[in-house]
Amino acid sequence: MTRFIHDQFAKQYLTELLTPYGKVETSKDITAEVRQIDILFIPASESENVERLGILGKMARNYAVFEPFRNAVTKSEIRSCMGKLFDIHAELERQSNRNNTRLHEAELPRLWIFSPTASEELLASFNTTVDTDNWCKGIYFLGEGLKTIIVAIHQLPKTPETLFLRILGKGKVQRQAVEELEELSKNTPALFHIIQLVNDLIAVLSARQRQAEDIDKDDQELIMKLSQIYQQQLEELKAQAVQQGLQQGLQQGLQQGLQQGLQQGLQQGLQQGEETLIIRQLNRRIGEIESSLIQKIQALSVEQLEELGEALLDFSSVTDLETWLQSVN
Repeated sequence: MTRFIHDQFAKQYLTELLTPYGKVETSKDITAEVRQIDILFIPASESENVERLGILGKMARNYAVFEPFRNAVTKSEIRSCMGKLFDIHAELERQSNRNNTRLHEAELPRLWIFSPTASEELLASFNTTVDTDNWCKGIYFLGEGLKTIIVAIHQLPKTPETLFLRILGKGKVQRQAVEELEELSKNTPALFHIIQLVNDLIAVLSARQRQAEDIDKDDQELIMKLSQIYQQQLEELKAQAVQQGLQQGLQQGLQQGLQQGLQQGLQQGLQQGEETLIIRQLNRRIGEIESSLIQKIQALSVEQLEELGEALLDFSSVTDLETWLQSVN
């Protein structure tokens, strides 16, 4: 199901964004029963520059639980999330009693539920309120003692402050946010890994589409948009590799002859560019790969690297990579 794909993406995405500012735990077990929360975030004592994340950064200033949903959240799902939150509260209170310390109300985590849409009927059923003095449109608070907030992503204003939340939306909202993030990442090196993580959805969604599994219209349109961005970045990476190759070629040309040096340098630059892209995609797709496998990849020709770039879209484990590398030897 594509919901699983986006659940995994949301966890990786939020982890990538929040890790510089505190401790992030994903799929954390809670002891009351076999249940998990998606993201548990504990801010560092000094979280500098967290404001660069906009509204998400404001949420991350305090102990928080984040529960992102691919489809519109239901009342039952909200109650389930709240149940998990209260289990965490109870666990923290037990720890405080064992340590003979006092746990202040402000130290308990808040629950932030991210939903692509939320109906007026659903919001009214939980007696939600808005806080326009401190928060923007689309953020709905339950009673203070419940420490639960519903974020209706489709209602968020289209501003830079909401960008990192709108990435977790759906349909047109998400596609527009991806375009904004791509543009922003060109001038903000710190966002490079984020846009790469977003682009890596192509691999999973495209593979599922080829297998004719559960791909809805929104996902099909997202694949097309991400594919365009991916190709643009691939061309930019190759251009950088060409430039690097030319520089190397000029240096080699002084000793080996200008024409021969330029050709060798250009080829080397393209090779390095392909290797960098493939290794990064493999790490995202199947996890961190061992140095022995990296060496085998670096021994491939440019043509073989391009073939690997196509093949890796179907990889689901390191075994797939090892099998492919054996087939080209």
